[in-house]
Amino acid sequence: MGSEEIHDELDERAAGVADQVVAWRHHLHRHPELSNREVNTARLVADHLNSLGLDEVRTGIAGHGVVGVLRGGVAGERVVALRADMDALPVRDLCGADFASEVVDADYPGGPFPVSHACGHDCHTAALLGAATVLAGVRDRLPGTVLFVFQPAEEGPPVTEEGGARAMVEAGAFADPVPTMAFGLHVTPHPKGYVGYRIGNQYGASTLVRIVVTGKQTHGSTPWEGIDPMPAVGAVLTGIGQLYRQVSAFDPVTVSIGHVEDVGRFNIVGQTVTLWGTVRCAVESDMAQVQQRLTTLAEHSAAAFGATATAEYLQPVPPVHNSGPWVEAGLPTFRRVVGEERVVETEATLGYDDVSEFVSRFGGLYVMLGVQEAALDASGRPVPVPGGRGLVTNHNPHFYADDDTLVTGVRLHAHVAYDHLTGTLVPRNAG
Repeated sequence: MGSEEIHDELDERAAGVADQVVAWRHHLHRHPELSNREVNTARLVADHLNSLGLDEVRTGIAGHGVVGVLRGGVAGERVVALRADMDALPVRDLCGADFASEVVDADYPGGPFPVSHACGHDCHTAALLGAATVLAGVRDRLPGTVLFVFQPAEEGPPVTEEGGARAMVEAGAFADPVPTMAFGLHVTPHPKGYVGYRIGNQYGASTLVRIVVTGKQTHGSTPWEGIDPMPAVGAVLTGIGQLYRQVSAFDPVTVSIGHVEDVGRFNIVGQTVTLWGTVRCAVESDMAQVQQRLTTLAEHSAAAFGATATAEYLQPVPPVHNSGPWVEAGLPTFRRVVGEERVVETEATLGYDDVSEFVSRFGGLYVMLGVQEAALDASGRPVPVPGGRGLVTNHNPHFYADDDTLVTGVRLHAHVAYDHLTGTLVPRNAG
């Protein structure tokens, strides 16, 4: 059977599993689980992978990670790792679908939290389950090995816990066999069925920051007898807005404080205030400078009010980088799957995804898959379709993904895997 015929068969098998993929997605969306708590999601994944008769199904990796190993029936040394993330977010679900989440996690650190798949990881998991089904059906013609990687804690575990992509690597998930390519995709508010790619950094470098400002507790009626940390906190928050002027304006950076945590009540000047936030850099080499300047800002602002401050940087994630040779190798596959006119170059973003831990180690690609009612304007940017549901960014409570695009995700995984194993999707001069 030639490559054209097997590509057609992959598409036929993907169409055959499309309804099941949608059903998985609806179930996962209705029953989301936060980072490092993906117990039932991992069980669903492992149960299905075991039903396919894979060579191995490894569970409990770095928490609730699952890796399915499919060894092809034809001799081959290449190993492709197809990755999906499984965790949800502490965000209300206002997507409006009849399968919307009503889950509340009362026990999660810092909670209780409403929980939803506002980032689309339900789509990623369902699509990869579909791809596993498709590829298991043609295993006798696969010259190499496929790893189906279902990763926990992409959104970041609680700060007192380990988890995510790096933890899977450190747990030995890819020691045997070692991938020769990693591939993943992320659903985004682009036109349905479009594939977006970028040569260079697709996503930025990221780290979580915790700033603790410490004063001296006293009664609100006698503030002179204590040290109020609040004015120092205000100075830090104001000063953060000027940090961007202290690094090159040609490489974007941002520092965002998303949560302020105080312990006290209205008539008490508290002892400490904790700021939780994120630092993002388009160029990873800027991260150390931004961290140093943010630490200086916190310490000196606190000192100006007689308080003290400490800054910690946690859960660092390197940028997602697509090299030119890998993109060149992957474009023919993407264009075959969705059509040449639907494969478009996208702008860089300051989002992050720890799939970078896989791509940077093993080589490979990470792309965007459009799932919303949109079109591209003259500059190539997505705009809402008149009369449609609009554009809603990931992490927004109203984020939505249309089911009719999920099968495209299945096909992308399947085609990328086959093309890499057969030597079509490899960087030039890589063999």
